[in-house]
Amino acid sequence: MEAGEKFNLNLRNLFINTPKNFSKTEIKYKNFRKYTYSEFFERIQGLAHGLESIGVKRGDVVAVIDWDTDKYLEAYFAVPMMGAVLHTVNIRYPPEIIYYTMNHAEDKYVILRDEFLPIIEKNAQLFDFIKGWIVYSDEGKEINSKLKPLYYYDDIVKKNHYEFPDLDENTTATIFYTSGTTGFPKGVTFTHRKLVMHTLALSNAVQYPPLNLTRDHTFMILVPMFHVHSWGIPFSAILNGNKYVLPGRYEVGTILELLKNENVKFSAMVPSILYMILSAPNLESYKEYLNGWKIVIGGAALPRGLAMRARSLGIITIGAYGLSETAPLLTIATYNDEIQNADPEIKFNFSITTGIPVPMVNLRVVDQNMNDVPSDGKSVGEIIVRAPWLTTGYYKDPNKTEELWKGGWMHTGDLAVINPNGYISIVDREKDAVKSGGEFIPSLVLENAISELKGVGEVAVVGKSDEKWGERPVAFIVKTSNINEKDVIEHLNKYVEVGRIQKWWIPDQIIFVESIPKTSTGKSDKKQLKEHLLR
Repeated sequence: MEAGEKFNLNLRNLFINTPKNFSKTEIKYKNFRKYTYSEFFERIQGLAHGLESIGVKRGDVVAVIDWDTDKYLEAYFAVPMMGAVLHTVNIRYPPEIIYYTMNHAEDKYVILRDEFLPIIEKNAQLFDFIKGWIVYSDEGKEINSKLKPLYYYDDIVKKNHYEFPDLDENTTATIFYTSGTTGFPKGVTFTHRKLVMHTLALSNAVQYPPLNLTRDHTFMILVPMFHVHSWGIPFSAILNGNKYVLPGRYEVGTILELLKNENVKFSAMVPSILYMILSAPNLESYKEYLNGWKIVIGGAALPRGLAMRARSLGIITIGAYGLSETAPLLTIATYNDEIQNADPEIKFNFSITTGIPVPMVNLRVVDQNMNDVPSDGKSVGEIIVRAPWLTTGYYKDPNKTEELWKGGWMHTGDLAVINPNGYISIVDREKDAVKSGGEFIPSLVLENAISELKGVGEVAVVGKSDEKWGERPVAFIVKTSNINEKDVIEHLNKYVEVGRIQKWWIPDQIIFVESIPKTSTGKSDKKQLKEHLLR
């Protein structure tokens, strides 16, 4: 490199010393396989060599359809580092949407787990744009398929040296699609530079209390690898030399056994996964392994009641926030100087909020005229952001891109308040807010209050059309004990008396359900709940 020549912020350069510095650190996939970092980086060289040998070129889009496995982790590194584009396909989409996103992204090759073969084979004629299918089985069993041309993952991954190119940092590294709750999913892309900057900011943000993450913490991330880079944690964990545990498909029994056997100390997940774990019938037998487990919660607001239940078991929960469009991290609820020495209950209250912006995030909460709202914990505005890793826009959708970046700031559509101590608290999604009598009822605040009633498992609040008020709130509740509508109303009235909520926020209707429908990313599907009210 000549003096003054640009140093590219790409994934190759980010991880250039990792296999040497952490050569003995382990990556473990369930009880199937484990590798040292040194072996892992040899394997990603082998995968890149194998992909190139079957025709993958720079700029080609390589899709992955899989659970959270070692094979997926290898693709996370090998595909973008060789100059191709990684498409993390949302396996929870219905087949027609999987086809839509793969066609829209212009996928050329697909790495495919055997159990997803029937879905693809059933619609094989639609996928004539795919140049190669790379399939594998956990058990190494023979796979017969009518998909052509067909390659076997283990056959193409040989122990071959591969020199990863020093790619321009503005080379596209990844593409994936939003959850599609308001229409067809929208594609977002991220360059190498954006992933590097996000990784560095994330690595910094998790060092502070109450997380205090170090090399000694074993990671098991329960955020699907198709969902916003698994929140970017695989890149950060491998950069910093953490033992990394992959659970495959999310099954509570497997998760608890890995927690116990692999000494897992850090995880990230959406609230519904935490609820699923804490509802396990045999949870008591794993109690000693839960104590001290640190969990970052994102994707949806962490209900206070769920956080309190986790705390009673010695689990430390902390809120974080981001979007598909933001790679995703924007804020995390670590302790700043304002609450570092506060009363434990105050610290707990703020640790489950949206949090404070991480390094390099310029975040504002603004009114409709783009003026900043006061930091008084009461004035509601929309979160808008700038950061060096945000997507530049929606793939092949200039109109939506212009809307996203109106005024030179990314518009999140999330309504929030800023507390005097700097902590942000989201009160609603703009599209989910219940507008009653010309005023917003913050559904997240209401859900939080209901969640604290003993016997409430999960809760979601949506608006129902009302001739007089425009909309009125309806609460859907999954109960864990014998509670009724009167219990909920009495509980909320107590919060009215102490000023936590207003009287007119109390739902007009309480509906008890067996389960809350979820989106493809594990959030409460409020669109489905609203449709339920119309039946």
